[in-house]
Amino acid sequence: MTEENLIQIRSWFTEYCSSFYSDQEEDQRHFLLKEEHTHNVCANIIRISADEGLDDDRLLLAEVVALLHDVGRFEQYHQYRTFRDSISVDHAALGAEIIREIDLLADLYPHERDVVNHAVESHNSFRIPRKFEGDNHYYLQLLRDADKLDIWRVFSENYEQPLEKRSAVVELDFPDLPFCSPEVLSKVAGRELVHLSYARTLSDFKLVQLSWVYDLTFSESFRIVAERDSVREIAATLPHEDGVQAAVEAVLNFVAERACLENGIASALPGCP
Repeated sequence: MTEENLIQIRSWFTEYCSSFYSDQEEDQRHFLLKEEHTHNVCANIIRISADEGLDDDRLLLAEVVALLHDVGRFEQYHQYRTFRDSISVDHAALGAEIIREIDLLADLYPHERDVVNHAVESHNSFRIPRKFEGDNHYYLQLLRDADKLDIWRVFSENYEQPLEKRSAVVELDFPDLPFCSPEVLSKVAGRELVHLSYARTLSDFKLVQLSWVYDLTFSESFRIVAERDSVREIAATLPHEDGVQAAVEAVLNFVAERACLENGIASALPGCP
């Protein structure tokens, strides 16, 4: 993997994004949102990978994985005007198909192509498939952490908007009702990763988002969560009802415990015991 390979793929990605630009304000907003998200995921994966001590070639490969992970989102939205895979198309599988169809990775080594294709195609799995091992497993872990760290930002910023400016597409069209499903609350409070299929309301969807902290892998990821306010800001938008506080505390305590543990400290980060 070389810097020239990365530059060429970056150039393709820029042109690909611009090919979807629209005069329709709402459509353009969502295309730009995904483009910005991709660049932020790249920054996240570089930071995590650097902390892991990856050498230059492997850092470049990590950035390519992040750069291409959501390629399928653009065509998905273009065709279906949604980001909800269950009612449209699996955006990860679509992205991998697009990459293979144009032979975008032709100049990479076969091993590198395999890593990128597997990461793009499987990054949205509920859990990492058991069949993955070695670099296919490792880079998928890096991507899933980096992706979550920015998705939380996207959701947090959306929820901060006035109701009329919030994006139903970002919220996957879940009804914004002021209650949470008991089963979702119980799972989050029990420190379980919650599948999207359990969500019935936007509040449930927010809890699903919070449960993603239980799927983080790397030390630096927990430090980033502890530094940023996105998870706490999402939690603050939940309704004040029985069970919500326990679920939120479980999430925030888990982050604090892992951030403190990974830093080997007892008080330098907010929430450390």
